[in-house]
Amino acid sequence: MENHVSIAIVGGGIGGLTAALSLLRAGFDVHVYEQSRALGEVGAGINITPNASRLLHRLGLAAELAKTAVKPVAFHQRRWEDGRTLLKSPLGEAVEAAFGSPHYLFHRGDLHATLGRAIPPDRIHLGHRCVGFIERDNRVEARFENGAQVASDVLIGADGIRSMVRQTLLGPENPRFTGCVAYRGLVPAERVAHLNLEPTIQIWMGPHRHFVHYLVSAGRFLNFVAHIEQDTWLGESWTDRGEVADLSAAFEGWRLQIHAIISAIDETFKWALFDRIPLTRWSVGRVTLLGDACHPMLPYMAQGAAQAVEDAAALTACLANVGAGDIAEALRRYEQVRLPRATRVQIMSRDNKTRFHLPDGPAQQERDRLMASGSTDWSFSAVSWLYGHDAGVLTG
Repeated sequence: MENHVSIAIVGGGIGGLTAALSLLRAGFDVHVYEQSRALGEVGAGINITPNASRLLHRLGLAAELAKTAVKPVAFHQRRWEDGRTLLKSPLGEAVEAAFGSPHYLFHRGDLHATLGRAIPPDRIHLGHRCVGFIERDNRVEARFENGAQVASDVLIGADGIRSMVRQTLLGPENPRFTGCVAYRGLVPAERVAHLNLEPTIQIWMGPHRHFVHYLVSAGRFLNFVAHIEQDTWLGESWTDRGEVADLSAAFEGWRLQIHAIISAIDETFKWALFDRIPLTRWSVGRVTLLGDACHPMLPYMAQGAAQAVEDAAALTACLANVGAGDIAEALRRYEQVRLPRATRVQIMSRDNKTRFHLPDGPAQQERDRLMASGSTDWSFSAVSWLYGHDAGVLTG
């Protein structure tokens, strides 16, 4: 199928590449403009839950994804000082049987590379930093720092949390420091082989901090993320180096397994977590937003990438079979379909930060009781609204 509607995507991250592949498969004339001079992803581990994996499989990526994915057998939430299980929710075969698609764990770079290989090279333009755009005569003209100018029927801003497209479209924002800093990194799996770690997502919860670890890259590395509350922070970077000694000190008194992992770390990076108020609109005319550009979310539900994949599928469905004159209406529908759901996930992710970090006491004890009863958002029954959703099928 061929569609003569032309689409320019600003940003070649996971969301932008998924949108490009989805739209190309639907027959659109799509080009991606990425500011970096090499296609790659910063970061470490990433969750792709069934609501996203079914969409990636639909794009024909199942065989390639299987080469680097880890399928975790469970979410395992544990108490900080003794390792006691608070909640263990089945994943693996159970989640695949329930929702028809797997839960995957990836290194971000592995997933990004898989998407990049699936897109014809002549559709990805590196070294293109978008500096502005204007809509006129039923076209959107984008300008780039290197002097290039591109006119298209649709412009999609998939340019991340500091999106230039969003700022131009909707004005500046004022992100708020959450009071939490995250340390992240990778440990070669052989360094922690003596711990006999199950292929689970382990989330250790304690006062004012929590520690997450799981295997990635077909089991070759253990990914870790440690979230620690602190008072102030200035920058917002994924690549600031952290000190392993500081990380170890922050988890003094925690279960020995945590310190065994920390002792195997060569280097760690840290970044501050900033919260953003959910947007009330994503689209203006022939321009819209996707992924972190419109719904950046805290990483406490592991849904950032999955929601961007959902965006890509829904946007493709909304644009399918429309003519160039119907673009604005299609983008309004995309916003109407996606904004409420993404906002719900944003808010729940924010709330989890408080719940994960409760100091020991009555509130913590009540949280633990609710987790044991299976009534929280990480329990198997309670995530059916999230995992069972098919963003490529429009309703209403």
